[in-house]
Amino acid sequence: MSERSEWAELFLSSNGRLARTPFLVAAAILLGVAVLYEAIAGYTLHWLTGWVVYPALLFSGACVLSKRLHDRGRSGWWALLILVAFIAVWPQPEHFLDFMFCLVIAWAVVELGVMGGEQGANRYGPNPLKTISI
Repeated sequence: MSERSEWAELFLSSNGRLARTPFLVAAAILLGVAVLYEAIAGYTLHWLTGWVVYPALLFSGACVLSKRLHDRGRSGWWALLILVAFIAVWPQPEHFLDFMFCLVIAWAVVELGVMGGEQGANRYGPNPLKTISI
């Protein structure tokens, strides 16, 4: 498989499983693109192009989150809760109820960024980490 199709599979498909390191790289790329867009886009440009940029980032984020959730043995629909929490506190928490959203994000960071995936195959596919047999 070509490297280009692997990147497209990573950001445009929610099928399968995703190991922790590629997840962290993909999450950093998506977050970096969002921060860079916010820094570059002025008020007018933001209103004109935001309707294209943010849905694309949300779709890619949902795909990456779903695959990582699959690796943890959870349904990809949990990505919706994580994305709603992220949207609610972006770019910074301002309201009292944002504390609850921050708790969801903290759970997601531990669950997806710290904990390892399920060993062996699960209902979402084989383990993305290939075991080396000697």
